[in-house]
Amino acid sequence: MKNKDSELVSYLLVTAGTFFMAAGINIIYEPLSMVTGGFSGIGIILKKVLEAKGGFSLPVGVTNLFLNLPLFILAMRLKGGRFLKRTLYAALCFSVALLVVPSFENLHKDYLMAAIYGGVLNGVGLGLVFSRNTSTGGSDLLSTLLNHWFPGLSISELLIIIDGAIVLGGMFFFGMQTGMYSIVAVFITGKVSDALLDGLKFAKMAYIISDSPAKISEEVMRRLDRGVTGLNGKGMYSGKDKNVLLCVVSKKEVVRLIEIVKNADENAFVIVMDAKEVQGEGFIEKSVGC
Repeated sequence: MKNKDSELVSYLLVTAGTFFMAAGINIIYEPLSMVTGGFSGIGIILKKVLEAKGGFSLPVGVTNLFLNLPLFILAMRLKGGRFLKRTLYAALCFSVALLVVPSFENLHKDYLMAAIYGGVLNGVGLGLVFSRNTSTGGSDLLSTLLNHWFPGLSISELLIIIDGAIVLGGMFFFGMQTGMYSIVAVFITGKVSDALLDGLKFAKMAYIISDSPAKISEEVMRRLDRGVTGLNGKGMYSGKDKNVLLCVVSKKEVVRLIEIVKNADENAFVIVMDAKEVQGEGFIEKSVGC
């Protein structure tokens, strides 16, 4: 029953997050032609260009949905259905939210305030989605899949390249001023989502003390694709030698890590700490995750 309640909360938070993001895009970004990356950014470009050149409008939500479809088919083959379960829901919910949330003509065109409010709305939305260890597909999912063929580039590096190209496309079509304010919005989005997830830290470091270290290590490496280091320890009360597991994960993976540990050993003792300046594979530069 507890797991079902937790799963329901996860889907509710993901749903709320996608609607926050859709509100930022439809109410603020799209009316002002502000492109902040992602497939929604491509949708804004297509909508505005088609309205100007073709005389008809293509909803951003429709573009987002159709661009995601081939990615999910490819991801099913490469990653398996379990990887996509919650991400598929988030992507569909985001597309629906983009179609449902109304768009208003912005008469004042205050780009600075738009960047601030849009960044906050999108940051809150992304934070809620990331807090449940998922994403809305789009450029996040594309960068994950491209990493399969370009292992020399980290997922975060690929994401920067993809979103950067989309933002540059927005600059090309809508002008330098709009593009520069879009970059401000991207910066604010990142800061707000980080703050919501856990206070502007790079990563989390977990110490795990358990009687089932091998089982936990195997599950973490298999399901999170993070390395685990075993440290020699000794329980001073029991006098028994123990393996203390050390693992470093990203902020959005903390919830999943604790879930994996508790499923393997509900009596495990877990200490989670902030970790700054983490360098290694999956973090800053290229290096080992744990």
